[in-house]
Amino acid sequence: MENSQLYRLLWVDDEIEHLKPHIFFLNEKGFQVDTATNGKDAIAILSKQSYSLVFLDENMPGLSGLETLMRIKELQPSLPIVMVTKSEEEEIMDQAIGSKIADYLIKPVNPKQVLSSLKKILGRQSLITKKATTDYQSVFSQIGLRLNDRLSYSEWYDVYRQIVFWELELQDADSPMNEVLLMQKTEANNQFSRFIKENYADWLSDEEAPLMSHTIMKHKVVPLLKEKKPVVMIVIDNFRLDQWEVIKREVVPLFNIREDELYFSILPTATQYARNAIFAGMMPSNIAKIRPGLWVEDDDEGSKNQFEEELINDYFSRVHEQFKVNYQKINDAESGRKLLDNYNRMKDNDLSVVVVNFIDMLSHARTEMKMIRELISDESSYRSLTRSWFNHSPLFDLLKRLSRDDVNVIITTDHGTIRVQNPIKVVGDRNTNTNLRFKQGKNLAYDAKSVFEVRKPELLFLPRPNVSTSYIFATGDDFFAYPNNYNYYVNYYKDTFQHGGISMEEMMIPFAVLEAKR
Repeated sequence: MENSQLYRLLWVDDEIEHLKPHIFFLNEKGFQVDTATNGKDAIAILSKQSYSLVFLDENMPGLSGLETLMRIKELQPSLPIVMVTKSEEEEIMDQAIGSKIADYLIKPVNPKQVLSSLKKILGRQSLITKKATTDYQSVFSQIGLRLNDRLSYSEWYDVYRQIVFWELELQDADSPMNEVLLMQKTEANNQFSRFIKENYADWLSDEEAPLMSHTIMKHKVVPLLKEKKPVVMIVIDNFRLDQWEVIKREVVPLFNIREDELYFSILPTATQYARNAIFAGMMPSNIAKIRPGLWVEDDDEGSKNQFEEELINDYFSRVHEQFKVNYQKINDAESGRKLLDNYNRMKDNDLSVVVVNFIDMLSHARTEMKMIRELISDESSYRSLTRSWFNHSPLFDLLKRLSRDDVNVIITTDHGTIRVQNPIKVVGDRNTNTNLRFKQGKNLAYDAKSVFEVRKPELLFLPRPNVSTSYIFATGDDFFAYPNNYNYYVNYYKDTFQHGGISMEEMMIPFAVLEAKR
C-alpha cells in the first residue's frame, strides 16, 4: 500500500499480546501502530492523538466494543473503525453497522485480511484518484481531437457532457490532471464561442435548429400536457449541467428519468431574456412587438420578469390551447412553505410552474459577501453547497410529494453561469446596462476582436430601443470592465459567477422529465 508510513493506527483488544504478529506485520508494511487493552484507555488516547483508523475488539471487559464504538463516534464521527469480533450474530453486526463502522473482521483474523481491510478503507480514495487520473489521460487526446473538428450542436452536447463528467470524477483528486482539464475546458469554450458566432443567427430561422428557450413550450411542455397528466414545471434560475448531475443523484431514488437532455439558452443568457422567452414561446423582440405591455426594457423600472404568469397564459391563448395554469415563485423559506401548504392545489391544474431563485441569489451573494466567497472557493464547493441546499430545501420536499402522485415533472433552467477571470475594457454611456457578460447601448466602445458584436439586433430577435442600439457579448471566461476605477472593478468581479454571455456553462443547460416510480 503506497505511503503507508503516513498512517497511524490504534488497535484496541484486551488480548493485545496475542496480536503481536499482526502488529509486527503492519510495522513492516510501514504503518505505525499503537495499542490499548480496553475501551476507556482507547478513548483517552484518541482525545490526545490523531489516528487514521481504529481496530476495535467487540468483546472486552468493562466498556464493551459497541459502547466504546459509540463513545469514539461522539469524539470523532468521521474516524474509520474496523470491528473485530468472534461472534457472527446478526444482531451484533446490525448494531455495529448501524453505528457506521467502516468494516468488520471475524476472529481469528490473518494479516492478509487486515491489510485488505486497510487498503479498502485508507487506500480507496487514492485508488479512485489514480484510476480517474489514468482514465482521463486516455480520453484527453480524444476530446482534443474532437475540438478540432467542425462539430454539430449535438456533438457539442456530447463534448460538454464529457467535460462535466471528468470534472466530477476528478474534483476530489489531488492530481495534476485537474489543471489539464481546466486548460482543456478553456480551449473547448474558445471553440464553442466560434461555433455560436457562426451558427446562432441561422438557428433562429431554421426548423432543424436545436431545442432553444423560445421552443421549449411548443416542443416539450405542450406534448406532455396532451398526455392528460398534470405537469409540474420546475425552473431553477442559474442552474448548470454539473449542478444537475449532483442533484440528480438525490432524485433518482424517487423518479424514473424519462428524458435527460441539454438545450440552448438564447442570447443574452440572462433571466430577463431567456426566461421570458421560455414562458412566452417567442424571442424577446417579438414579445416587445406583439405584447409590449409584458416586456420590460433594460432601463425601465421594476423587475424584468414581473409578467411571467401573464406570458404563460398568453402563450396558450395564442396557440389556442386551453390549459389551467398555476404559477408560483420560491424566493425564500416562507414562499417555499407556502408552496408546500398549497400542494393539493397543484394537482387541480394542468400545468404548475414553479420558479426557484436560490442558486441565482447564491451566485450574487458570493460576489457581494466575503464570507460566501470563502465558502464557495471553487467549482467543487459551488456544487457541494448546491447539493446541501437542495437536500434541505422546500424543492426537495416538493419532489418527494410529487413522486407519490401520477404527474410528469420537468426540471430545467433558463441559463447557466460561468466563473469569470479575464477583464475586457468597454466604454458606454449612462444608459448602458450593468450586466458584466453582455452590453446593450448606442455608444459602446470596445475591442471588436474580443467580443461577439451584434450591430443588427433584429437578426438575433433582440429588442432595439434606439435606432443605433447594438449588443456585445463576452465569450469564454471574459467579463466587461469600465476604464473608470478599472483596478477596483476588476478585483471586485474577477473570480465571480456571472451570466449573460457565451460559454458552454451558460448556454448548454439541462432539461429533464421525471415520472414517479411504480
